[in-house]
Amino acid sequence: MEATQNSRVEDFTEFAMEAIRRAGDEALSYYGKGRLHIKFDNELVTEAELHLIDFFQNQIQNAFPEHQLFTNNHQSDAIENGKKTYLWIFDALDGVANFQAGIPMWGMSVSLMENLWPIFGAFYMPSTGDLFYAKAGKKAFLGKEEISISDQDSINEESVFLTYSRFTHHFHNTFPGKIRNLGSTAAHICYVAKGCAEVAIISNESYQDLAAVQIIIEAAGGKIFKLDGDEFFLNEYIDGKRIEDQLLVVSQDIYSEVLDYLQPVD
Repeated sequence: MEATQNSRVEDFTEFAMEAIRRAGDEALSYYGKGRLHIKFDNELVTEAELHLIDFFQNQIQNAFPEHQLFTNNHQSDAIENGKKTYLWIFDALDGVANFQAGIPMWGMSVSLMENLWPIFGAFYMPSTGDLFYAKAGKKAFLGKEEISISDQDSINEESVFLTYSRFTHHFHNTFPGKIRNLGSTAAHICYVAKGCAEVAIISNESYQDLAAVQIIIEAAGGKIFKLDGDEFFLNEYIDGKRIEDQLLVVSQDIYSEVLDYLQPVD
């Protein structure tokens, strides 16, 4: 039975890796084609997202017609009578401002849940070819290279802190290292998973945004935390509501130290 289950996971993983690469090729046909005379080309982004969602949904229906695709109002009561339910979560574009402007820091993510338990997650950056992925409870990878969070046990002047665009509206900080915003939440989390940054703070995310990258960061040895110390449960947001709390992506070892550098703006 276990061998059969492992074989199915491998099948799902291979499908996901190929499907997200194909979706990436589709996305590149829209990449960087935003109208230059406006600050943000919402029309282009909407057209690209709708096309990519349809493209990915067709791939699922062809390969696994009994599986479900997550929608923003997805209900968790789809599991009945102990029957296995497979749910795919596809985030078509993360880093949309970069995408429409022709800046390569953007990507797409895919994950698979079995009865809402994670199986696999991947984040792909088509313009760079970087593919981060992990099976739940296993190791995390960038391509064929195993990755893990930074082994630093404290923050110093060389530490890297990745933030969101309105971070300074919400926090005063005394972080001694380098503070950067690259414009893609999923990329930020994967760079913490790779050990390129020690911590990321994220805001205004959703279940769809975080489903895949949470699997990757946990496989790499990190975790997503609430700022008040409470445990963060992503499945509480499967109904599509936004996550109002700011969240820290970091190792357990330096979580408390990072909090000391952050003071909320009154």
